[in-house]
Amino acid sequence: MSQKPSVLFVCVHNAGRSQMAAAFLSTLGGGEIEVRSAGSRPADKVNPAAVEAMAEVGIDLSAEIPKILTTEAVSDSDVVITMGCGDECPYFPGKRYEDWVLEDPAGKGVDSVRPIRDQIRSRVEALIASLTPAGA
Repeated sequence: MSQKPSVLFVCVHNAGRSQMAAAFLSTLGGGEIEVRSAGSRPADKVNPAAVEAMAEVGIDLSAEIPKILTTEAVSDSDVVITMGCGDECPYFPGKRYEDWVLEDPAGKGVDSVRPIRDQIRSRVEALIASLTPAGA
C-alpha cells in the first residue's frame, strides 16, 4: 500500500451507497485515507434521499456529482469496495477487493435510506480500523 491508503467505492449509479460510503470515509478518516467513488453507469445526480439522510448526520452531499468508473481509478486505489456491480469492476491482482451487500437506496424515501446509511457507517468504521494503525 502507498503511504496514505486509497479506497474506491463503486456502485452502479454512484448516486447512493458509494456516495454515502465515500462521504463517511472522508469525514471519519481524518484525512489519513484517500477516498474515491464511481459508478459503472452513473446517474445524473445523487439520490435526494441519500443527500437528506446524510444531512441528518451532518454530512453535506448536495454538491456531489456521480462519476464514471475508470480503469485508472481502480488501478490507483489500494482497496476497491463494490456495492452491487462487482462483475463490472476491472480487476488488478494485488489489490484488496470487498463486496458490500447493501440494499440499493434508489427510488426509496429517506425512512428506507436511514438503515442503509447506518450499515454503511458501521462498515466504514471497520474499514478505517483495518487501514490505519490507530483506527484514525
